[in-house]
Amino acid sequence: MYDSIVIGAGIAGSTVARQLAEKKGHKVLVVEKRDHIGGNCYDRPDDYGILVHEYGPHIFHTNMEDVFAYLSRFTEWILYENGHQVVANVDGRLIPIPFNLNTLHMIYDKETADALEKKLIGAYGEGSRVPIMKLRENPDPQIQAIAQYVYENVFLKYTMKQWGQTPEEISPEVTGRVPVLISYDNRYFQDNYQGVPKHGFHEMFVRMLDHENITVQTGTDARELLQFQENEILLDGQKFEGNVIFTGALDELYDCRYGRLPYRSLRFEFEHLAQDDFQNGHSVVNYTVSEDFTRITEFKYLTRQKDADGTTIIREYPFAYTGADGEIPYYAIMNPENEALYLKYKKLTQQYSNLYLLGRLAEYKYYNIDAMTKKALELADSLPDGQSKKQLR
Repeated sequence: MYDSIVIGAGIAGSTVARQLAEKKGHKVLVVEKRDHIGGNCYDRPDDYGILVHEYGPHIFHTNMEDVFAYLSRFTEWILYENGHQVVANVDGRLIPIPFNLNTLHMIYDKETADALEKKLIGAYGEGSRVPIMKLRENPDPQIQAIAQYVYENVFLKYTMKQWGQTPEEISPEVTGRVPVLISYDNRYFQDNYQGVPKHGFHEMFVRMLDHENITVQTGTDARELLQFQENEILLDGQKFEGNVIFTGALDELYDCRYGRLPYRSLRFEFEHLAQDDFQNGHSVVNYTVSEDFTRITEFKYLTRQKDADGTTIIREYPFAYTGADGEIPYYAIMNPENEALYLKYKKLTQQYSNLYLLGRLAEYKYYNIDAMTKKALELADSLPDGQSKKQLR
């Protein structure tokens, strides 16, 4: 009999399963609906031998020493010496984003840029991170002009493509993820550790779940094994007394009885090109004022496969998630109305003392890989020891 059942084998499910099995002595069953582990971090070699990220680019970045050390048990890393860098294609011109002082000097002449730099540092302090909506509130006409340029050329059209809403309509938490940097830092993230697993995310997950106390079932809908009845959860028709950690979409667990929680989804278009390079060495180029897609990733630069024959790229096309076959909910659309709907679903879970919600979908919020790993470790550490460990006492 299992001590814990984990629904979902992404970063949340795999981390909590490993920690429960290894530290708490739990017999753990991991149930994954897809035919592979790794969730949206899943990667694979394409037909040309280039390692590609099946569900869009994923980059690990963190300042958490403990999380980096934990995941380093299961992988070596390709660390980006100069950080992950992204450029925006603005009318055919490539500029660094987040918008920073290097970008400022690219779009203005030296005299004007020097004067504007002094104003920005005076207003916000050197090294500060200023959300675009806050920058737009500055009454100084020259700073307002910078803010308007950034708003129109970096945020407005890109946000409308990504979210189907204007920057004013979405949560400040979302627009704040890509601030204006009052520094010469071209890195997209400012974390100490940035990179990808040396042999791929999938290999890292294989090692995480390789434990004698863990059983993994892929291609299995958890609702085929578990029945959520009033005040109790059944496993194969029998009451299950152990822990159930759910990492899937909470509304779909209840057949969307109150309506679907809104998400943005993505359609990916892969293309292999018989040429050495497509983006002049840039791994990610965002298209902030043109095109229907949001960005193009060139994988040989993201995963440092520079000697690969040819190159493989992926274009991303966001759209509103409907729940149709093949669609995947990627990004929760956070606003008060949607949060209230989520809380209605969450209230339904309170009848189960052994059910725990974990992850982007189950919690209807955004997590980076490091924060999700940390949360999963904390949940595992908070649960009692399993039967096998208790018997050794």
